[in-house]
Amino acid sequence: MAGETQDDSWPLPKLHFSVRFGSQDKDVSFQEVSGIETETQPIEYRHGDNKQFSAIKSPGMVKTGNITLKRGVFVNDNNFWKWHDSIKMNIIQRETITITLRDEAGSAVMSWALAHAWPTQILAVNSETDATEIAVETLELNHEGLTIKNGS
Repeated sequence: MAGETQDDSWPLPKLHFSVRFGSQDKDVSFQEVSGIETETQPIEYRHGDNKQFSAIKSPGMVKTGNITLKRGVFVNDNNFWKWHDSIKMNIIQRETITITLRDEAGSAVMSWALAHAWPTQILAVNSETDATEIAVETLELNHEGLTIKNGS
């Protein structure tokens, strides 16, 4: 119903994302964000003597996936391309990037901070010229860990 607010018993709708890059002092809106995930890899070792043993599993290294961001292309906005072009062997500008999920009113509901992120790939717009859709570019980021925060 109109005017009602979200309560804790319903999942959050994914309305829109804003992304803040550490070196910029403004948020950038994205229509799609994917790949926010972590995985703890198991370490197995044998326990017992040579005749009878069992496998013991312990948590090992934490692995994170690449983050994919999609947004419309804007005239004279080449910031991501410039950032990617600045990459040289062992020289890169790493950023702290904060991805924020916003509600209907634009308030921050949940955010993910990416540590030491850098672009691994930029995909230009789709080459189909007969489509009437907006031009979308894709930015893929590598990072070294994420932190989750609820609310603003």
